[in-house]
Amino acid sequence: MKGLYCKLNNDSEDVKFVIHQTNPPQSIGDHQVKVQVKACALSPVDTKASSDLKLQKDLIPVGREITGIVLQVGPKVSFFQPEDEVVGVLPLDSETSGLCDVVFIHEHNLVQKPEKLSWFEAAGAIRDGLKVYTALHTLARMAMGHTLLVLDGASPFGVMAIQLAHYHGVKVLATALSPEDQKFLEQLRPSVARVIGVWDVKVDLVDSCLEETGGLGVDIVIDAGVRLYEEEPPSRHQLPHKHDIITVLGVGGHWVTSENNLQLDPPDSHTLFLKAASLSFLNEEVWGASCVRQGRYLHIMKDVMEKLCTGTLRPLLEDPVPLYEATVSMEMVQKKQVRKRVVIKL
Repeated sequence: MKGLYCKLNNDSEDVKFVIHQTNPPQSIGDHQVKVQVKACALSPVDTKASSDLKLQKDLIPVGREITGIVLQVGPKVSFFQPEDEVVGVLPLDSETSGLCDVVFIHEHNLVQKPEKLSWFEAAGAIRDGLKVYTALHTLARMAMGHTLLVLDGASPFGVMAIQLAHYHGVKVLATALSPEDQKFLEQLRPSVARVIGVWDVKVDLVDSCLEETGGLGVDIVIDAGVRLYEEEPPSRHQLPHKHDIITVLGVGGHWVTSENNLQLDPPDSHTLFLKAASLSFLNEEVWGASCVRQGRYLHIMKDVMEKLCTGTLRPLLEDPVPLYEATVSMEMVQKKQVRKRVVIKL
């Protein structure tokens, strides 16, 4: 059984993607489900997360967001039966690539896929949907009337955050990293109240946010990474500085960050204290890395599927990619050379 795997070189940042032959398990576990994969979405491989959790291997399976048909269930499986259509996320310690024809996965990592939802759309939305729910509901406690700032709003995650926030009656401000992004985000009105084109050196993020909120600041900020220092590599120049984010936060605001190396100096902490603001770290792998709140994890995935059916959430996807182009596509995803979510059609 062939699948796509990430091969680490001496430098953990230097990776190569290879097609590798593996042998499927001879028997199915008590709570496992055997799934014939129909579509698999590609996301960058986080080698640091694997290392931190002591899951580092010579070959790391690639492609974890899958949709497919149940072929067989273990003797103690209660949620599924053969012929069910399912969607889910393979765990970090999975031995199998999601691009294999067949995968074995624990039933608690799957939910039913609605019949009218395509394999392609379900696979492409499950990861970003899970991440958006975690950021806005679990961490930020979003509520009607709040003001949200989404940084890099034209990304697949950013678009879904805008859609979910607008659905709940939240005023959304979004940043655009390029003129193309700005044009795209302008088309999302009225979901987006204001697009802030940070690609233009004349536009100031702090002034724009304070102007839009009458000087009060925003209730929630979701970043896509931040600059910790004034001088950083050119690839990070368009990221906002941490001081800018702290400045635009209103009293009682929530900052949700995906910057895992965030460092705050005492003056930064004091400013957050004066505003009674909170800081949360957005780790999208936390649900699969811990067995705590498993029911909430499944509830979120089910709700994402329901909102896809009703059109509340609409993922930002590339056209379906055939399996023979998976290696090239994954290299582009890893290098962040594609803006939309890539889904492989099996």
